[in-house]
Formats: sequence, structure tokens, C-alpha cells
Amino acid sequence: MIKVLILEDDPMVAEFNKRYLEELEGFALVAIAHTPDAAIEILQKKEVDLLLLDNFMPGKTGLELLRNIRTAQARLDVIFITAASDAPTIRTALSYGAFDYLIKPFEFDRFKQALLRYKDKWTLLSNQQVFNQKELDQQILHQQHKTTEVENLPKGLTKATLKVVMDAIQMKKSDSFSTEEIAEITQISRVSIRKYLKFLKSIGVLGERMTYGTIGRPIYQYVYKEMNVDVLSKYY
Repeated sequence: MIKVLILEDDPMVAEFNKRYLEELEGFALVAIAHTPDAAIEILQKKEVDLLLLDNFMPGKTGLELLRNIRTAQARLDVIFITAASDAPTIRTALSYGAFDYLIKPFEFDRFKQALLRYKDKWTLLSNQQVFNQKELDQQILHQQHKTTEVENLPKGLTKATLKVVMDAIQMKKSDSFSTEEIAEITQISRVSIRKYLKFLKSIGVLGERMTYGTIGRPIYQYVYKEMNVDVLSKYY
């Protein structure tokens, strides 16, 4: 079980991070700290594997805390969760060995991706003490491949919403359907639905055909190509 400490000065954000963490298997929350000094006290008393770290806090920044941790040579992994989006802060955090960097506001899917990637690394290094080059290369390449697959989903689309859209499409079965019909079923805006249908068409899961209404205006209808649905497996 991966032991996690959350350091976040905003109690509401800390609670959201806690709830997100509880959605994932293999993680145990050690504590929530609202100040760097409180986090240091917890780290001195309890075993922690992973620190979810905000940067903007009263008294000391997350970067300053991480620098102190590294100076003390404490064995601790860190994922930044912060509104700081400037290049110098990000560069410094990564140079101090941050495993990942999440910019607020973020979606659960991005949080999940970061935590599961960390879990893969932690599991690998916890279960095997010595590697030969071939074994290590296989593991590194495997993780890089998994990350690439997640990033292949176009910007602005999420796996959770994609699944909702696919569930609605599968309800239509062999019938053709319009953007408006899927929007009505999912209660998602037509603008958003149009983006997902365009993506599904681009990977061959949907076909598109044009018909004409009573006033001669073209209407685009989509058709579900069930035989191609397996291509979606890498996006979930």
C-alpha cells in the first residue's frame, strides 16, 4: 500500500484531493497537512511514500519544502498539485525530482493518470531489488508506451465523457443518429458532443452520412461501426 501525505493550505481543495485518492486502489492517506511545518512534523513521525504538494502556501513554498527534503536526503516522492504554471517553477520542481506536475484546475482523469503511473513505478521498484539492462529497458519502454496511449486522446476530451458518449451511441444500436440525439441522451452540450463524434469518426468507430430535411438543409447522421470498436480500448 502506497502511503500518501497531502499538503494543501485550502481545506476544500485538500478534501477534493482526498476524495480523488480514495477512488484509486493501492493508496492509503496518512494525513492532510495545511502548512509546510505541519507536513515536516508528520514526515518526521510517520512513514510516507508520496507527497501531493501545493506550491503557494503561507510561510514557505512547496519548492522550498522540497529543496529542504532533498537536502536532508529524505526518501520521498512528490507530485505537485498547484496553480503555479510558470516555466521557472515547473522547471525547478522537475529538477528537484518531482514525479509529475498537475496544474489547477485539473480533471480527475489527469489525477488518476499521475497516480497510476506512480503506482506502476512504486510496484516495480518495491518488488524487485536488482535489474539487468534488458529488464529495466522493458519496464521503462512499457511505461512510456502506456503514457503515450493516454495522451493520444485529443486535447479537451476525457475518458469519462467518452465512455458516456459511447454508452449513448450503443443504446442506438444499428440506428443512425444525430448530434442532437446524443446530446439529449447524455445531457451534454451539442458543442461538446460534436467534438466526441468527430473524434470517433476519425478513428473509424463512426461513419457519417448526409441526408436532406424537408427544407433542403443537409443533416449529418452518424452510424455506429461496431466491428471497429476495439480501437477504443487504448483510450480507456
